[in-house]
Amino acid sequence: MPSLVRLIIEDINSIYRRDPAIRSRIEIFFNYPGVWAIANYRVAHKIHTKGLPLLARMWMGIAQLFTNIDIHPAATIGRRVFIDHGIGVVIGETAVIGDDVTIYQGVTLGGVSLNPGKRHPTVESGVVIGAGAKILGNITIGANSKIGANSVVVRSVPPESTAIGIPAKVITKGRDKSPLSHNKLPDIDKELFEYLLKRVAVIEHILAPEHKELLEEDQKLDEIYDAFIKSIKS
Repeated sequence: MPSLVRLIIEDINSIYRRDPAIRSRIEIFFNYPGVWAIANYRVAHKIHTKGLPLLARMWMGIAQLFTNIDIHPAATIGRRVFIDHGIGVVIGETAVIGDDVTIYQGVTLGGVSLNPGKRHPTVESGVVIGAGAKILGNITIGANSKIGANSVVVRSVPPESTAIGIPAKVITKGRDKSPLSHNKLPDIDKELFEYLLKRVAVIEHILAPEHKELLEEDQKLDEIYDAFIKSIKS
């Protein structure tokens, strides 16, 4: 296992390679609270494993004041983890994070139980977690998966998958392995709505010749809907 200093240097170098917004390594020290949070976590985790949990919590408490990122020193975080922007990120005590994971702002790796033991998620290597996502409970996010922004994940996600929505649904279609391709996540609500519209159109076409009264009722509903839309716009 690399030394503490080598781990921190490796974290910094990996961010320099993965973020196209960086023009100089100096920027990392002044504009990336995620770097400070991970570096302080490395130190606090070392202190925690030496049998000084109170000192470790105090260390991370001070770091939280400067970074607005809350990481429990007992959490297990792998190598080259990138917390991008980072404001509002929360990582619980029994969370486990693999290597080369990317976490965006507002993400929570939280627990749903007050019982001792493993209460927080396990995030395997290569996972990308979109901004505002909440991953809750002792579940596993499989390697190289992607969690859509603002999703709430309460069940395990298999490797090489995409999970989106509230509660999150696992899908495979439309997956893009690029960490920055948040705009390419499929919109399952839109797809469902389009399906329903097409389904209704087919049913109307079938019923129209024999049930003209339904068409008259449909016309009335259209008028009510149009009046509602006009009232909103005015």
